[in-house]
Amino acid sequence: MEQNFQTSFIPKKPMIEERAITARPVGFFFVISIFIFFTIVLATGGLYLYKANISKNIAVMKNDLNLAKNRFEPSKITQLQVLDKRLRASSEILSKHIAVSPIFQELQTSTMKTVRYTKFSYIFGDEKNAKVNVKMSGQAIGYRSIALQSDLFTKNKHFVDPVFSNLALDNSGNVLFDLDFSVDPSFIDYKQVLLTENNENGEVFTP
Repeated sequence: MEQNFQTSFIPKKPMIEERAITARPVGFFFVISIFIFFTIVLATGGLYLYKANISKNIAVMKNDLNLAKNRFEPSKITQLQVLDKRLRASSEILSKHIAVSPIFQELQTSTMKTVRYTKFSYIFGDEKNAKVNVKMSGQAIGYRSIALQSDLFTKNKHFVDPVFSNLALDNSGNVLFDLDFSVDPSFIDYKQVLLTENNENGEVFTP
């Protein structure tokens, strides 16, 4: 008698073990690193484009400058440069030049008829005293004339500290004297004198 064996090929448990996949959380520092990386990439690209734009602008400006230079004749440019140097030198000389004519004009209007001058000289002061020092000699009729003349000079705003000294009588009875005073450089500045004269004459002076 045959025996029937029932054999089941269906396994009770799965042959392959299934593993559960769990998602790992993304770290905070990883996200920051990615952000910094992309920021650096964008910044590098921006700097590259900016540098390229600057280089292009410089090249365009150089080209424009060369075109502008070529429009002028080199000889003409040289002449203009020489003229500019001469004008600068003339302006510097003019700024240091003085005119003594204002002193003579003040002496003419402020000197009495009983007083006359025989010598005149002037020297520049030092750095501490920028005034121009004037030294004169003269002759007056009597000591009273000296006193009156001293009073007139004291009231003159352009003559600073006038002093009469070395008073002596000559053979004719006239009083010999020496006179020292100073004036402000602006009073005898040549450029200022020209401006004043031209304004009085209605002319225009351009230094």
